[in-house]
Amino acid sequence: MSTKAAAAPAIRAGRGARERILQAAGPLFYKEGIQATGIARLVEAAHVSTRTFYQHFPSKNALVEAYLERIDKEEPHDPERQLLREDLGARERLLALFEPMEASTSPTFRGCPFHNAAVEAAGTVPEVAELVRRHKMRFRHQLIDAAKEAGAADPQTLGIQLSVIFEGAAALATSCNDTSVATHARALAAQLIDMALADVK
Repeated sequence: MSTKAAAAPAIRAGRGARERILQAAGPLFYKEGIQATGIARLVEAAHVSTRTFYQHFPSKNALVEAYLERIDKEEPHDPERQLLREDLGARERLLALFEPMEASTSPTFRGCPFHNAAVEAAGTVPEVAELVRRHKMRFRHQLIDAAKEAGAADPQTLGIQLSVIFEGAAALATSCNDTSVATHARALAAQLIDMALADVK
């Protein structure tokens, strides 16, 4: 660790240290990857000592859990925010899910933080796996609720289908660093939605 990084904790450690660690972890985990971000990188970015880090988080896995819980409860990922918009009808909200992916200008598309965490953990951290599963199931239920609000004949099926399309597109865009797949996914989602609504007439 650099002399500057080592000296900073003596000035800034104490109240707010946990929050600084979380704030530092968010962009580092998302942009650089959970496995690639070591404790030394985290404490330097958060301006805390290693000792202070472990006082707040007994392990890196504990920090990963807190990072995911914050996104889940307080900071919805951009696509999921679209389902909360009050300026759009239900059908438009479902299609707006794909807008952040289509509009991304990041040189490296990172996709869903929960998907990324699941891939990196590779089933070795049960607590992370459970957080991801719970989040994805809630997201699916949000899609089902929006499909019901839109008037779909079978909102359960439509919601699950839209989940498959969105998650598949996000995973492919992340793997290939190619967000153009979102345009095709959105077009397919529109067809499915319109078919589901037509079945009601």
